[in-house]
Amino acid sequence: MGKLLHAGVQVFADRGYHAARVDDIVKVAKASHGSFYLYFSNKEDLFNALVVEVAERLGSLASELEVLDPTDAGYDAFCEWVEHFADLYREYGPIIQAWTEIKVNDTRGESPEPDLFAGLRSELAGHIDPSAGVDPDVAALAIVSMIERFNYYVASKQVRADDDEVVETLARVTFNALYPPVG
Repeated sequence: MGKLLHAGVQVFADRGYHAARVDDIVKVAKASHGSFYLYFSNKEDLFNALVVEVAERLGSLASELEVLDPTDAGYDAFCEWVEHFADLYREYGPIIQAWTEIKVNDTRGESPEPDLFAGLRSELAGHIDPSAGVDPDVAALAIVSMIERFNYYVASKQVRADDDEVVETLARVTFNALYPPVG
């Protein structure tokens, strides 16, 4: 099953969700159609299994988020967390992108669950001080959206930035927003 999931990520990356076919997935996995249908009923079923896998990984990532505070240690911990997000995005970016596309374009209420970023938003909101003058839930949504989209632009080569620059930029912008420099 692992080979099929890995192949699914590759095929969704290469062809996009809508153009991907079971034939493409089994060819990349070097598996038979029978093996595919032993685990999945169709392409959508495989995609939903990948969405659950990504949601679990994002949930684990959310639990790694340490207390955000305006100290050097807080900044360093956040940099490390952003780096872990970027690593996860490099691995599962095509699934996150397809999930986002499906969610945005879903007019029939058939988009895959779960909400991939709900845990991240919730965890981050719990670290934002309401006295900062922003709604922690809205601020968390803005921050998670910025981090995800920036990783998307880097992965799609619309922005040229090395790994360190991605982490430093996202962490610095986030910290400056949450803890404006004094002076």
